[in-house]
Amino acid sequence: MKTLTLQEVEQHNTKEDLWVIIHGKVYDLTKFLPEHPGGPRIIMKYAGKDATDAFDPIHPPDIIDRYLDAEACMGEIDEEELETVEKVETEEQKQSRVAHENKPHIEEMLNAFDFEGVAKTVLQPEAWAYYSSGADDEITMRENHNAFHRIWLKPRVMVDVEKIDMSTSMLGTKSSMPLYITATALGKLGHPDGEKVLTVAAAKQDIIQMIPTLASCSFNELVGARTENQSQWFQLYVNKDRGITEKLVRHAEANGIKGLFITVDAPQLGRREKDMRQKFSAQDPEQLVESKAKISRSQGAARAISTFIDPSLSWKDVEWFRSITKMPILLKGIQTAEDAVMAARHGCQGIVLSNHGGRQLDFAPSAIEILPEVMDALKAEGLDKNFEVFVDGGIRRGTDIFKAIALGAKGVGIGRPALFAMSSYGVDGVDKLVQLLKDELEMVMRLMGTPTIADIKPEMVDIRNIKAHPGSFPSDHMALSTYDAMKTRTGTGTPKL
Repeated sequence: MKTLTLQEVEQHNTKEDLWVIIHGKVYDLTKFLPEHPGGPRIIMKYAGKDATDAFDPIHPPDIIDRYLDAEACMGEIDEEELETVEKVETEEQKQSRVAHENKPHIEEMLNAFDFEGVAKTVLQPEAWAYYSSGADDEITMRENHNAFHRIWLKPRVMVDVEKIDMSTSMLGTKSSMPLYITATALGKLGHPDGEKVLTVAAAKQDIIQMIPTLASCSFNELVGARTENQSQWFQLYVNKDRGITEKLVRHAEANGIKGLFITVDAPQLGRREKDMRQKFSAQDPEQLVESKAKISRSQGAARAISTFIDPSLSWKDVEWFRSITKMPILLKGIQTAEDAVMAARHGCQGIVLSNHGGRQLDFAPSAIEILPEVMDALKAEGLDKNFEVFVDGGIRRGTDIFKAIALGAKGVGIGRPALFAMSSYGVDGVDKLVQLLKDELEMVMRLMGTPTIADIKPEMVDIRNIKAHPGSFPSDHMALSTYDAMKTRTGTGTPKL
């Protein structure tokens, strides 16, 4: 491979002739520039320069080989010369570094909200905007957690609870508790090792990790990071090109994935305004004036990873998926009892009640709110046997897990809490988070008189208020203190979140 100098690369810095350096290799992106899902501007920012630091948090390392022809690689940069380039620390990077240096000791983390509070300070603005944003006014995002407050417990006493066993089985896989780490995109925005942090932590706690389609790490990296007996699931965004989708599914099955979770609630991405505003603030104001009519800000960071998702996905496709894999097929993003019944009738092995973390349709119901009616509908049709129902969204406490199990869920998924713990403290953070949830669930099970998961019954919770959205309940001050309130743009200059 030809060795190039930095001076040679720097000369190719226009739209008509554009080279960038990624991981020491030089790529000609001139033809790719107008096709880049994230828009041309971010590539232009690094024209003739090293774009590795900007590339890594958004893309898995194998994406270049998948989307660029071999001819696009023009050569490589001598490593010694590349090391001579002085990297200038931005103000955002400095603030993040200082926040990391001064963050509380991990032992001071007492609950999931503590990790969120730390993450808010250590994450750079674009990362916090992407992780924390919800759709529109973020009503559903907040309701996901608030809905649990309308469910009250009915403790039983005089039960032998000296030993608590919270282990369970989900899709035939044993787990130390009815909790899994659900699929979330762009892990490297929060940590250099990305989703591999979640893989390692899941193994330490003996819980299941769901691998995302849009991970910052490659699928093979995440499979390669697991331990010998560790189980993983795969979350799938269905590609418009069914050939690509089939290849992904078969590759997952060949690598021992224990469940295929097809995301069905994202035919179009919701308007996540924090993310959108951050995309504005990251631009050069002069460039905004220069070509404002050509700039799309409809999705923020999410836009760069979502353009391939097929909006034509429908019930008829379930049969096709069943023909290409023997993995259990579950639909992720069910939001009504009617669709839960449809999934069972179409031969799925289960569903995830989810509204995408409140990031898609604002005023969609929380998963925990519709769980009782979903279970009732499945039982009424005789479809509840060998059909597993999971929920995600808003899980922050051991009591939340207990309530979901009592109402019929087989297990619950956590997304943002794991990202926040990862961003703040890496593997140790996620390990600590899961252990805290285990400790809380053990305490709740003991105080509720339920020594095993099988002892948790629907009659142990009071759901009479579950639909009473305007109902009065105690304010959750920890959730409110870490919630990043929406703000309108004020004054002039760079828009702020």
